[in-house]
Amino acid sequence: MTKATREDQSFEASLKELESIVEALERGDQPLEKALEMFERGVKLARTCQHRLDQAERKVEMLIKGTDGEVRTIPFEERVD
Repeated sequence: MTKATREDQSFEASLKELESIVEALERGDQPLEKALEMFERGVKLARTCQHRLDQAERKVEMLIKGTDGEVRTIPFEERVD
């Protein structure tokens, strides 16, 4: 299976591949066509990683014990003092 079709790779593997692409593009030693292919792959990986982060954020909840002793869940974004 090629990298271009590896939709099932982990978040960490996608991020590592994206970092590798960024480093290669920053060096500037790629021919134009290869650089464009790498850029396209990088954009796809960035979108995939962002989507996975968004999904994870929606899943994260905190369990809070209220003053009545009941345990409830709240979205991760809310701050509890």
